[in-house]
Amino acid sequence: MTQFWGVDADPTAQGRIKGAKPVAVLDIGSNSVRLVVYERHARSLTPLYNEKSACALGRGIAQTGRLADANVAQALEAIKRFALVARMMRVGKVYVLATSAVRDAANRDEFVDAVEAIMDTKVQVLSGEREAHFAALGVVAGIPGFDGIVGDLGGGSLELSAIRSGNDTDGESYELGVIRLQDDSNGNPMKAASIVRERLEASILKRVAPGNSFAAIGGTWRSLAKLHQVLREYPLQMVQHYTVPAEDMIALCTEIVEAGSLKNYPGSEFVSSSRRDLVPFGAAVLGEVLKAGAFTNVMFSALGVREGYLHGLLDAKEQAIDPLIQAAEELSVLRSRSPSHANDLIEFTGQYFAIAGIVETAEETRLRKVACLLADIAWRAHPDYRGVQSVDAVAYGSLTGVDHPGRAFLCQVIAVRYGGLKMKGINQPLLALATPEASQRAKLIGALFRVAYPMTAAMPGILPRIRFEVEGSLLALVLPQDFAFLNGEHLSGRLDQFANLAGYRASFISVAS
Repeated sequence: MTQFWGVDADPTAQGRIKGAKPVAVLDIGSNSVRLVVYERHARSLTPLYNEKSACALGRGIAQTGRLADANVAQALEAIKRFALVARMMRVGKVYVLATSAVRDAANRDEFVDAVEAIMDTKVQVLSGEREAHFAALGVVAGIPGFDGIVGDLGGGSLELSAIRSGNDTDGESYELGVIRLQDDSNGNPMKAASIVRERLEASILKRVAPGNSFAAIGGTWRSLAKLHQVLREYPLQMVQHYTVPAEDMIALCTEIVEAGSLKNYPGSEFVSSSRRDLVPFGAAVLGEVLKAGAFTNVMFSALGVREGYLHGLLDAKEQAIDPLIQAAEELSVLRSRSPSHANDLIEFTGQYFAIAGIVETAEETRLRKVACLLADIAWRAHPDYRGVQSVDAVAYGSLTGVDHPGRAFLCQVIAVRYGGLKMKGINQPLLALATPEASQRAKLIGALFRVAYPMTAAMPGILPRIRFEVEGSLLALVLPQDFAFLNGEHLSGRLDQFANLAGYRASFISVAS
């Protein structure tokens, strides 16, 4: 049985990894209560179920010091449903995390007791520093290699921390959550911005050198990122790893704040009703944070405290696994005709790059391997739509550890693999997110796939016996004698297309003596 990172390839697994035991996090925040169930506890987390209830537990805390009875009742009703979901999905372990609103409330013990009775497990009420720590780990989990400042904006608080070489430091918490800020400013976004400036005066933002990246976490900031994408007509509606120049984001935040309205600001019609009146306060916080830290850009992270908490429970060996490679291997196991064939493709493409003298960076090699793992995930689709469906799966899937240009590169490889160089029906602005150099490399790899598949029918064991040779400006595909029958018009045509793209004068198929 094929194994990748300990994942078994089992065709009877009903669309899920064999033996995977679901794990869940119930996140009790100031704005919402959310249950996320993941397929298994691994380096790359795949959500099986994700639901929230906007209970606004943090509403009024600043004035009364207590969780409001009506909000508590709404939260507990939602949690009863979430407990049922966890039982039905046979979740192995549920971790219950509570943040700002609960930790600040005078009646927190009563609420925590009620939640523990429903969930039959302990509630962890996180301090501001621990919340900042797990938020930072969430960024590490989803954007490996990130260095800079992380901010997690919730309903009740803003947590800040610094990440250097995969480790976080200087965790700080401020009473700047969007619900808290809306209450403290009497619903005035411009007043909220001045409150933010005042409360961040002695923050970590004042102690970092200019030019860092800022990672933004939290539902309201995700809404702001989606709004920015719509207004800028950005071709990939994916928040994870969306990167924006700080200057551009500050300009949008300023427009929203200065509009002075919670319902009518630039792009408000594109924001969900549950977030619409909170976005101006999220904009007030983000704009002031970016200015205070003199950041170069802001990266939005869809992974935060929940994923960071689970990441922190993994051992060091598991944490060191590449999440993009692991996720691609899982997709290969679940959707490819033969996952082992992907390994052959990796060697086949690598052998051509070596004899052609094409030098890859470590990141380019990594993305080539991922492309090989994803090369056969659409075989069940209608032939006319395999390219479109596989591109959508890559562009909009829950892959982490890859930025948007990297997604565009992978999409372009798959588009060529299924549709040829014309790539009919594929979102061209999406593909254009890759650099011209990356696009050329993607086309080359996709065209290599088109040479490989007519010989193998996606089955392993054939490609390792086939090699390329370069003779001046000629490209030769060398077959073993017992595979000489593969030398046909179809394969020859594919080889000619590839050779032309790669800049050879001509190509031919030979049989080893």
